[in-house]
Amino acid sequence: MNARRRVRLSSRVLAALQKENSPYQSGRAATTETLIASYNVHRCVGVDKRFDPERIATVIGEIDADVIALQEADQRFGERAGLIDLSRLERESGLLPVPVNGFSKAHGWHGNLLLYRNGRVRNVHQIRLPGVEPRGALVVDLEMNSGPLRIVATHLGLLRRSRARQAAAILNAVAARSESPTLLLGDLNEWRLGARSALLHLDPAFGPLDVALPSFPSWFPLFALDRILANPQDLISSVEVHDTPLARIASDHLPIKARVALEGAGSQGAVAEGILAA
Repeated sequence: MNARRRVRLSSRVLAALQKENSPYQSGRAATTETLIASYNVHRCVGVDKRFDPERIATVIGEIDADVIALQEADQRFGERAGLIDLSRLERESGLLPVPVNGFSKAHGWHGNLLLYRNGRVRNVHQIRLPGVEPRGALVVDLEMNSGPLRIVATHLGLLRRSRARQAAAILNAVAARSESPTLLLGDLNEWRLGARSALLHLDPAFGPLDVALPSFPSWFPLFALDRILANPQDLISSVEVHDTPLARIASDHLPIKARVALEGAGSQGAVAEGILAA
């Protein structure tokens, strides 16, 4: 992994980091568990080839998660402008974007956008992942109402060799930080768990890796490309695919969601405030 360097925080990013949690309250029944989700939005292009960010926002509203990681949330080339209506999500779902540094018009980091509510951002670490394609990961320390939580949100590459290197880079970044309940989630682009699986690199920290739920392609799910992994593993009480008629058409991936019990999961060590880039 390249040496980390501290980057200057813009006033917009500082304001977002200091912003208290939204007054929005979920319509779900009161529970001690936190709902976490991951969704590859396919740049808001549905299986009908139609660009429709409003459908994606509606599916996000259906999921009703406390934290959701989106992949392919920005344009892939050019200015890499964000494609999601963040104002609508905050207004209707109480979700706020985790601030990142990068392209001025992008909402995420290499397309990875993390949204949260009823919590506070403690720290954001941006990782440039090795490989042929430009890929990245976000390591975000959140202080949720139910306790501290570290999220590693990523979208691994299409090539197995790249995915293996990317998984190793993520583990190095997490190992260098203070202990905290941690979730690794996103489109890992790997459905195999055999000897040639790039996910084997994640097993020491996030294993044993179980067979996951198929989420791709959305209209007839066969492959478990999307995952939510935990350290400690018993942090997750359940995982399911969010399979609705709209979700089947809004993107070529179905969202996945997990219920997480943070209370009693362990305390978070001190972390430096700020955003780091590697």
